[in-house]
Amino acid sequence: MKQFRIAFALLGLFTLLLGVGYPLFVCGIGQLLFPRHANGTIVMAGGRVVGSHWIAQDFQKPQYFHPRPSSANYNGAASQGSNLGSTSAKLIAALKSRAEQYRLENGLSEGAPIPADAVTASASGLDPHISLENAKLQAPRVAKARSKPVDQVLALIDELAEDPFLGLFGSERVNVLQLNLALD
Repeated sequence: MKQFRIAFALLGLFTLLLGVGYPLFVCGIGQLLFPRHANGTIVMAGGRVVGSHWIAQDFQKPQYFHPRPSSANYNGAASQGSNLGSTSAKLIAALKSRAEQYRLENGLSEGAPIPADAVTASASGLDPHISLENAKLQAPRVAKARSKPVDQVLALIDELAEDPFLGLFGSERVNVLQLNLALD
């Protein structure tokens, strides 16, 4: 019985310490040092929440820039990759279909090269960014749908472009939600 009492006392202590204390400590540090990130980087427009800086949204209308494809159907609660391997017939068929659709939507000729992020989903399925190359290929479609000069849309892309992480990792990119909000 003495062993059980000690075991239950330690269970209670570590449950309080690691199950309550540690999460409260980490949340407190997050709120203190990174309040914007800890609260989800909510994006507001017109006094209402329109999304998050870190979660892609499904824009399909021609007057909007389109995000990367999503394996999670742009559902933040269902973050997932497709888990299909590079030799998967299902993946190859999906990539071909996405490439055809992308070329059709953006007025590109058959076989025209397109950026990989235009047809591949990110690992989470929720990547809110697209490459500058992807955005610039979509610019003529967006400009035409909004009756704006292409140069004006391209200038906005360049203005909102983000550098690679720490200047080293990845490539220049643009957040699709912020770009579309700036256009609106």
